[in-house]
Amino acid sequence: MRVLVTGARGQLGSELRRCIDRGRSDIGPIDRAWSTAQVDYVGSAELDVSVMPSVDAWFRAHEPYDVVINCAAMTDVDGCEKDFPRAFAANALGPMNLAIATERQGTKLVHVSTDYVFSGEEPGDRLESDVPCPISAYGRSKLAGEGLARSRNPRTFVVRTAWLYGLEGRNFAKTMLRLAKTHPQVTVVDDQVGNPTSASDLAHELLALSLTDAFGTYHATCEGTCSWADFAQAVFEEFGVGCSVERCSSEDYLAAHPDSARRPHFSALDGSGLYAVVPDRMRPWREALEAFRDNYQEVSGGTNA
Repeated sequence: MRVLVTGARGQLGSELRRCIDRGRSDIGPIDRAWSTAQVDYVGSAELDVSVMPSVDAWFRAHEPYDVVINCAAMTDVDGCEKDFPRAFAANALGPMNLAIATERQGTKLVHVSTDYVFSGEEPGDRLESDVPCPISAYGRSKLAGEGLARSRNPRTFVVRTAWLYGLEGRNFAKTMLRLAKTHPQVTVVDDQVGNPTSASDLAHELLALSLTDAFGTYHATCEGTCSWADFAQAVFEEFGVGCSVERCSSEDYLAAHPDSARRPHFSALDGSGLYAVVPDRMRPWREALEAFRDNYQEVSGGTNA
């Protein structure tokens, strides 16, 4: 296989590389087909997916790919609210450009999306068939990317995930650990509920799904739900950090941070459709967090740095 991973310097792209190099994720071994794959890992400095001439030049300069996994995105939710043209370029035009290029080669495209395409106002876990209704610029740009990618390349997997954290890049878990070093208490929203998801678990599912021809839209998250405040508390407990969590409402948070984007109140995703295609289930979120703790302390020399 010849494979391209875009956005390879971020937390998911880095985790895909880690899984392929090791031949396993935290869930377990990945398919042996990946042991002989030739993978190009590229960041935005090498390939700006939002610019079609850049994408065209890259694909002309390389042999045809079998699979392209798109991890390139603008994930700063508040930043997307302030600069929607930039968010649309990264999150909508980027996947469209890759879909055009991959369709020309008959290449599979795996595009990663988000739970934020839903409003979060409806009860129950969201199914792939539920109608999206984003309430933020980030969600709107990601939803546009889903549709543009699917319309340009029928050999596309759209994989929605949620509350992603990993060893590399910025994420909620690492932010909590950083704040705990200088704050005895942190204030965290307690009325937004979702699925904390390990980048290692998601990488495992993406690698498995990309070997199939079951193109379509899937939800991929670790099992179980909690609030952001619950997630913060769990991070502190797992890492043995003496920092307490003050719980607040979304309204209180927005009053204190008026420039913040709106977030879904309940954005948990139902992943049963994924398991009809791939064999290995993603882990309960708390179990995955324990493994993240061990891996994080290993790469940081046994500290919570």
